[in-house]
Amino acid sequence: MTPVATATAAEPRGVPVRDKAPGGRLGPVALVVTSGLSVQFGAAVAVLLMPRAGALGVVTLRLVLAAVVLLAVCRPRVRGYGRADWGTIVAFGTAMAGMNVLIYQSSSRIPLGAAVTLEVLGPLILSVVASRRWTNLLWAGLALVGVVLLGGGGFDRLDPLGAAFALGAGGMWAAYIVFGARTGRRFPQADGLALAMAFGAVLSLPLGIAEAGGRLLVPSTLALGLAVALMSSVLPYTLELLALRRMPAPTFAILMSLEPAVAALAGFLVLSQALSTTDALAITLVIAASIGAVRTTRAKG
Repeated sequence: MTPVATATAAEPRGVPVRDKAPGGRLGPVALVVTSGLSVQFGAAVAVLLMPRAGALGVVTLRLVLAAVVLLAVCRPRVRGYGRADWGTIVAFGTAMAGMNVLIYQSSSRIPLGAAVTLEVLGPLILSVVASRRWTNLLWAGLALVGVVLLGGGGFDRLDPLGAAFALGAGGMWAAYIVFGARTGRRFPQADGLALAMAFGAVLSLPLGIAEAGGRLLVPSTLALGLAVALMSSVLPYTLELLALRRMPAPTFAILMSLEPAVAALAGFLVLSQALSTTDALAITLVIAASIGAVRTTRAKG
């Protein structure tokens, strides 16, 4: 059984496998696109915050404040769930914390667009494995060409540690998709997201305190941290959870390949990170692979 097949197993308590909201296919796609815009512009703001609190401090602010907001709004119940349900929450929260820690460590070393282009290999590989279609291997190969171009043919233009962090974040992103789908089916509304966010916040808290200490409590830093939490966690993760209830996880994973373009745009507008012609071509290839894989999935679905 593939990871996605496991994630889409029958869920307890009558939580629907697909939301019956109007909009057909366009609805969940619009949710994913809106999520991508929010999370990447939030990531650009987070880069501006890093000199104040450090990469790990920003992750802690993002997860802790997002958890506070979600717990206050959702007020999730904690009784009536089994061991498998809580295991899913632990896995989902761990994936969220790991994904954020690694991508923030990466974006503090290499441009945001490059970091997300490397990170998106995780979801793309997941979509290929889960779909079991040879045509998607071609699209994955096209994306890989783009990644190699981005690294200058040997990744000599990118900080090696920053690139490694981005690839690790990609693995955590794939896990986030799998366990996010499972969480959406086991818990009503956004209750599972709130609980998983709280667990991820607890995991990140010692790291943030160790790096930033009292700087986390500076009012201006807290205000920027709240903005990052809302833009990069509360809004996008809620939208993605809704989308995962209404589209197959492989299709969702493929759509994630659009995020390098959004990240590059956010890096240019917010951080003044200019792209070379080669970088733009590399990101275009990854986006083309995403679009081609989505069209193939729909044509054969």
